[in-house]
Amino acid sequence: MDNISNKYDRLQDYLKSLNSVAVAFSGGVDSTFLLKVAHDVLGKNAIAVTARSESFPKRELSEAEAFTTANNIEHIVIDSEELDIEGFSHNPKNRCYLCKTELFSKIKAIAADRQLENVIEGSNTDDNGDYRPGLLAVAELDIKSPLRFAELSKDEIRHLSRELGLPTWNKQSFACLSSRFPYGETITPDRLNMIDQAEQTLLDLGLHQVRVRYHGNLARIETDENGFDTLLNKEIRNKINDAFKKIGFTYIALDLKGYRTGSMNETL
Repeated sequence: MDNISNKYDRLQDYLKSLNSVAVAFSGGVDSTFLLKVAHDVLGKNAIAVTARSESFPKRELSEAEAFTTANNIEHIVIDSEELDIEGFSHNPKNRCYLCKTELFSKIKAIAADRQLENVIEGSNTDDNGDYRPGLLAVAELDIKSPLRFAELSKDEIRHLSRELGLPTWNKQSFACLSSRFPYGETITPDRLNMIDQAEQTLLDLGLHQVRVRYHGNLARIETDENGFDTLLNKEIRNKINDAFKKIGFTYIALDLKGYRTGSMNETL
């Protein structure tokens, strides 16, 4: 615990040294924790910026807005439609790089307009090992990553979030809906909507950590151990089957390896 406390102190000191920040805020576990600490340290010199797009579910935006309102944090919502970025819809291997470059460029413009010295984002040490082309955009645009600087892991961020009383401490991990498609599979608004509806169905039925991966007319469900237990219930499986077919899927499969981040990178 002392080590976590030291990391938390290091995070606060680092944020203080940045003087003023615009936080790339998705409303997830990491960015909520980062925003909270930045606001605690810098007060009104820390603002939140959230990108609204078709790959960002409305529930996530609503939760982000609720958090900033409750904590009296200035919150700017911008439109950042990834599908308008040249090449993005073809889902190339550097899709995340294209998206982050566009997103962080817009946030940097907002920061410059507000005379804020830095833009910060919420990647942590768990992001270091996977294929993360978005981190190249972070480096190129000189976006700061305070959680990685403080060497905080996801589990440590959840622990500290719980101590701070943040509602996101046990929130499921989330990534933009575009990450549900195999590389090279075309991303469209209709397909994003199908994934959004499918994942919302699972959440509404009591599953917590889920991904629905798009494979044409087949939906591949990833979930955690508790989710597997829930799916032992035949009635719930039937509800999922009926709902997914109404959404537009012909086949529904359960990935026996379960939920893991970056599963689409396993083909690389």
